[in-house]
Amino acid sequence: MTAPPTRARRPVLLIVGCGDVGGRVVRLVHPRWRVLALTSTAARAAELRALGATPLVGNLDEPATLGRLGGLADAVLHLAPPPGQGEHDPRTRALCAALARGGCVQRLVYASTTGVYGDAGGARFDETRAVAPASDRARRRVDAEATVRWFGRRHGVAVSILRIPGIYAGDRPGGHPRERLLRGTPVLAPEDDVYTNHIHADDLARACVAALHRGRPQRVVHASDDSELTMGDYFDLAADLCALPRPPRITRAQAREQLSPMLLSFMSESRRLDNRRLKHELRLVLRYPTVREGLAGT
Repeated sequence: MTAPPTRARRPVLLIVGCGDVGGRVVRLVHPRWRVLALTSTAARAAELRALGATPLVGNLDEPATLGRLGGLADAVLHLAPPPGQGEHDPRTRALCAALARGGCVQRLVYASTTGVYGDAGGARFDETRAVAPASDRARRRVDAEATVRWFGRRHGVAVSILRIPGIYAGDRPGGHPRERLLRGTPVLAPEDDVYTNHIHADDLARACVAALHRGRPQRVVHASDDSELTMGDYFDLAADLCALPRPPRITRAQAREQLSPMLLSFMSESRRLDNRRLKHELRLVLRYPTVREGLAGT
């Protein structure tokens, strides 16, 4: 008498930093994957369960709370940001140390930022460009990238890094330019303007899933759409689509007097990203190939 067929084991995915994008990933992979979500706030447990994830309470700032995370999951999606100060990311180091103790993780995808490049003067480039972080915020990301790469080499884990530009979506908290337009925040005059890059939150979630399945080990991928707009043109487009007044234009000298240091930092870096790896290696067909489609649908 033959034994009845056994049900195939579902792969287990651990999401670290399961906020807006992580929630979109859960909805994409559930129920094909069993999803665990690390949270530092026990109050979020019910919300994560409602998404389809099993909550695990632990804090990247308190390594002793992380236990043996590495013994729980086949793959890890690391979406948690670094701390708000310093040039290093102890959170990523604590995570990798915890994962190493378990020895079960086969793949890790880290969500980094295109800010690691610093200012490129509007140049268009691919992922082979050297990093040149111009702020502690970007240096923390470079440190995190180096940490996950070391972890991958040391423990035989396939590590992929997504470098992510500005994320937008109408249903994302603070994720639509409408809010800034309503505040009347100015943008730079055309002669002082910078190129910016964007990705819709839904496409970013799909890029994360594609990297979990098809990311090459130790590979960096630009998770960016096909848009090629200056920051001012982006907000002008958003204003037109929302039937709102276009934002005022000011010179860079005026911006230094009127805008916050954080906003000025984003207005000081100009780059255009080649996303061929995203489309050819990860085989991602963008749902919103440019911000025009993405903003029009929200």
